[in-house]
Amino acid sequence: MKRYSKHLLVLTLVLCGSVAIAQESKVPSGAIRIGVLNDQSGVYSGMGGLGSVVAAKMAIEDFGGNVLGVPIELLSADHQNKTDIGATKAREWYDTKKVDVIVDLAASNVGLAVMAIAKEKNKIVINTGSGSSRITNENCNDRTAHWVYNTYALANGTAKAVLKQGGDSWFFITADYAFGHSLEKDTTDVLDAGGGKVIGSIKHPLNTPDFSSFLLQAQASGAKVIGLANAGTDAVNAIKGAKEFGLLKSKKQQLVGLTTYVTDVYGIGVETAQGIQLTEAFYWDLNDETRAWSKRFYDRHKSMPSMIQAGTYSGIMHYLKSIKAAGTSEAGAVMAKMRATPVNDFYTKNGVLREDGLMVHDMYLFQVKTPTQSKGPWDLYVLKQTIPGNQAFASLAESKCPLIKNN
Repeated sequence: MKRYSKHLLVLTLVLCGSVAIAQESKVPSGAIRIGVLNDQSGVYSGMGGLGSVVAAKMAIEDFGGNVLGVPIELLSADHQNKTDIGATKAREWYDTKKVDVIVDLAASNVGLAVMAIAKEKNKIVINTGSGSSRITNENCNDRTAHWVYNTYALANGTAKAVLKQGGDSWFFITADYAFGHSLEKDTTDVLDAGGGKVIGSIKHPLNTPDFSSFLLQAQASGAKVIGLANAGTDAVNAIKGAKEFGLLKSKKQQLVGLTTYVTDVYGIGVETAQGIQLTEAFYWDLNDETRAWSKRFYDRHKSMPSMIQAGTYSGIMHYLKSIKAAGTSEAGAVMAKMRATPVNDFYTKNGVLREDGLMVHDMYLFQVKTPTQSKGPWDLYVLKQTIPGNQAFASLAESKCPLIKNN
């Protein structure tokens, strides 16, 4: 009997060891590690920044804190909108910290660099912060998901609406790096297709405090529309400057913020920003689901979420669900599950991750409320139009992504 018990104990230990080895092989590093890499101190910190870290923590907690029997860990870092810092941090995370996925990324120059590294390392990027349409076109790869918005969708939403309203001549004030260049180009394409014209443009460096000279040139151009192809603090400073120049009340010219976030409008205030049209992927007050999640976020961060912060939660939850469904953390298998599974959450309904890496979902055209319309500090938008995903984003037939067979 003792001999039988001894053999049974040995067999049990062997079986337990086999299960442990099998479990470990599903996640070789022993944990799923998520890195939030973004601007936490500069021009784009308001719409992503530490708020994206909060959103990531919420996603991990809501998922249960573990997957496939291993813990989910979170890292975060500030890349200061510098390509070299972002690329160095991404390599360090992938190589030495065994990070599985990097999210947010903010500045497009950093986003483009990190996604190339992810492909090299067989890791994943869920880009919720960068906007350049190059991410799923010329620079696309099969390890990157572009989750929230791109410059094509912003141009297609806002510029098309303004063009229909008679705004057929434009002058651009453009951030002088990949994001600004893509936004100006995509908006120009919309104008060309709709019979509009571009009178001129001027480039400004990132984090410009004074837009006086740029606004004077735009005003002197005589264009009906002054298009801000920038974001974050740059867009805020430009809008505040436009108020000082009387452009926001001008009957001859209108100011259009092509990338203006709810956090920007809150900072500017409806008194200044009223009437500005903009396109976003998310607004906290759209429905009961968005309000419920946003209240939870507000309780932690003391700010309503931007589309980047809400999208960061959505992207991470979809990623974790896909790991569970795939039964492995291997990047290729996880990406396949992410593409095969529709995105249905508070952030979007029936979103689809295409083979070019673009997550196609509805976008929304808003107009900033007047002070009399606004009933509270965060009651900022009137919904003007819901733009279906297949109209908001470029079709696969238009894609320049080398992964697409029709190219």
